[in-house]
Amino acid sequence: MSILSYEFTNEGMSRVYENEKWLVGIKNWKPANDITGIDCLERHNQTDELFVLLSGECVLLFANETEGGLKFETVNMEPNKVYNIPQSLWHNTITMKDTKMVLIEDSSTSMENSEILPLTEQQILEIQELVKEENYLKV
Repeated sequence: MSILSYEFTNEGMSRVYENEKWLVGIKNWKPANDITGIDCLERHNQTDELFVLLSGECVLLFANETEGGLKFETVNMEPNKVYNIPQSLWHNTITMKDTKMVLIEDSSTSMENSEILPLTEQQILEIQELVKEENYLKV
């Protein structure tokens, strides 16, 4: 028996380790997570998701449903801290090209128990302005 190691250096996300209980992925920048490419939110209805920023910059975007529509908020991730996205919270990540993160979630998380919410043009503009106002990301 020996110790195994995993890596992923391409754009996007790859599940680098998975067993019957949980999975670990490496998530790198991709155009859809750029401030100019963000176009949707997702939520996992039965499981939490954890993110750890290793390098670069990432803004966690999340939204709660209110009577007036979605209320967007952001958290500027700090390296080496664990961020928990509770089940059923709409969310996405906004990253820069040098961003590298680890994500950890239950291995049962899938599109069968998750949802994707396309953003309207107005919502995208609202998110871009929110990120700009908070001086997140060196755009």
